[in-house]
Amino acid sequence: MKNITEIISNEIGRPVSQVENVVTLIDEGNTIPFIARYRKEAHGGMDDTMLRKLDDRLRYLRNLETRKEEVIKAIDGQEKLTPELETEIIEAQTLVEVENLYRPYKQKRKTRASVAKEKGLEPLALALYLQAPNSPSPETAAEKFINKEKDVNTIEEALAGASDIIAEMVSDSADYRKKLGERINRNGSIKTVAAKEEDSVYRNYYDFAQPVSKIASHQVLALNRGEKEGFLKVSLDFNREEAIALLEKNIIRKGSSSEEFLREAICDGYDRLLSPSLENEVRASLTEKASDAAIANFALNLRPLLMQPPVKGKVTMGLDPGYRMGCKVAVVNGTGKVLDTGVVYPTLGERQKLEAIEKLSKMIKKHKVEHIAIGNGTASRETEQMAVEMIAGLPGVSYMIVNEAGASVYSASKLGAEEFPQFDVNLRSAVSIARRMQDPLAELVKIDPKSIGVGQYQHDMPQKRLDESLTAVVEDCVNAVGVDLNTASPSLLQRVAGLSSATAKNIVAYREENGIFSSRKQVLKVPKIGPKAFEQCAGFLRVAESKNILDNTGVHPESYEAAEKLLTLCGYSINDVKAGNISELKKRVEDIGYKKAAESCGTGDLTLKDIVTELLKPGRDPRDTLPPPVFKTGIMEVSDLKAGMLLTGTVRNVTDFGAFVDVGVHQDGLVHISEISNRFLKHPSEALTVGQNVEVIVLSTNEKTGKISLSIKQAKNNS
Repeated sequence: MKNITEIISNEIGRPVSQVENVVTLIDEGNTIPFIARYRKEAHGGMDDTMLRKLDDRLRYLRNLETRKEEVIKAIDGQEKLTPELETEIIEAQTLVEVENLYRPYKQKRKTRASVAKEKGLEPLALALYLQAPNSPSPETAAEKFINKEKDVNTIEEALAGASDIIAEMVSDSADYRKKLGERINRNGSIKTVAAKEEDSVYRNYYDFAQPVSKIASHQVLALNRGEKEGFLKVSLDFNREEAIALLEKNIIRKGSSSEEFLREAICDGYDRLLSPSLENEVRASLTEKASDAAIANFALNLRPLLMQPPVKGKVTMGLDPGYRMGCKVAVVNGTGKVLDTGVVYPTLGERQKLEAIEKLSKMIKKHKVEHIAIGNGTASRETEQMAVEMIAGLPGVSYMIVNEAGASVYSASKLGAEEFPQFDVNLRSAVSIARRMQDPLAELVKIDPKSIGVGQYQHDMPQKRLDESLTAVVEDCVNAVGVDLNTASPSLLQRVAGLSSATAKNIVAYREENGIFSSRKQVLKVPKIGPKAFEQCAGFLRVAESKNILDNTGVHPESYEAAEKLLTLCGYSINDVKAGNISELKKRVEDIGYKKAAESCGTGDLTLKDIVTELLKPGRDPRDTLPPPVFKTGIMEVSDLKAGMLLTGTVRNVTDFGAFVDVGVHQDGLVHISEISNRFLKHPSEALTVGQNVEVIVLSTNEKTGKISLSIKQAKNNS
């Protein structure tokens, strides 16, 4: 069998040497963001997504090897390990294969077969199963095993026990399980019927059938949930005769004296043991694949949501709408500091609405508010109507509807209480809404990613795997953007490579006690941050106040010397970088040649390219290159939408079956996968990402249900 690095190399299509380098770096305790950004020569420029895939596969294969060793040792301990079995275990590609090979040797709870074995009937079962030439009939063979002391009183009882043993042998056979599993995956179907007469969201599955090979991930998860909630009965449909025929072909020798006896034992083994077990196995496999797909889709949606362009330096008013408890208000300055708070009641009547407009207008004028962020929850529609009426008399003020998913979770959290002990839960939510418009990433890192609302069936996922996947996305986004060492919250800092919750808090405590950081190196003075942690985190920290301009770039301190050599080589100095006088840097490096320049600077050419990019834009934010958010001054209702209307919308969620697009009417419209593109798409994510602005055409609306059907491809065809 190939070694682990060779297997991974074949799977991801990268040279073995690069995979080996990454494995070494991981084993040395380096983080994925650090490896992705600052060890490009070692892996040829793999991105963080590929590196995490490599890391996941590495852990799986190492666990697989460990499990193989455990199984071999356990079987050897029973003195039942043969060279052939050991080879099969060593060559197994998955944990399922290893467990199936171990199945006949695993200690079981009391079964009919184990009871028969205790009665001394295993030799009889094996003799009948082997079907030696000229062997006696089952009845004649069974006579020798009548033993009243062991409660085997008749030939029939001896044969029944032997049949139970053979049935379990058939069920436990790794070879038969594999062959039947392949047949089921090829020819089987998942079927469902209603478990209750009442209507439900699962009505489309009340009479449903889909081949195992074609059932979609979201369908698997919907069936599982419907079954769990008692609305559906789900079963695996596979041709029993086909399964029995396969087993008989592999077991029975035509003309054997045990032929009829074995046929009955095989049927019993299939019906009682193998079929239910394979159904569980197939459904578990479908669920695992569906969960993996849903987790990957969640991660895919989360990344662009976190990377939404910030609205920097603008005084912002956050409105958290509500009915009985009123609309909570918070005004924050350009850096997110709270300037003012309050509560208004625009939904309680015309007089209260006018009072709210008057109060909010005074706050807007006093603090020079430019943008209003309105949460999209309860009473959002009425609050938006009030805001539109208000800003008609406030030139230069605009608003945006902000997805408030998770804001209430943050408000009621320990973190929210620590950050704003002076505010009640509702006011914290208003602050969060304002801040998530100003800097979505900095605010959303405070919230459990599962609560952000861009997934499907997230509560049905294996929570550990989901958490690991989403945490990885958050970390990659934070490190891609970089973090201001002098303003970042502990929530943001703890996502930086090499830092933890404890060291992030230590940084903030050090900052509060000693004032702002004046250089990256000063981080080494923070308790519990040693050389290794500094190596991992330094390149992702930004210190705009540092005398060394490189401290405000993505250039790692280990490459400062190389950066200075490059500047000298191209006729520049650090002062030219500060003054922004190096616009010709890239051209001069290209004239020299990256490879030659890298050799002169003592670094790799991939690292040198990154250094050039960073020197040209100190303090740059990669999110600034993305399309800015769309602000509004007017309002539309669902009733305003007509079939054929062309609109601009923002993608809010991408699922297996389509994408939900916000067209400004407080109800996201669905663009089915078939209406996204003129070309065939396996998944909507091939064409769309969360946060993307798209042109859509309205296909239909239903005011009663609030459903809106949209098309992107027809909008393109009409333009």
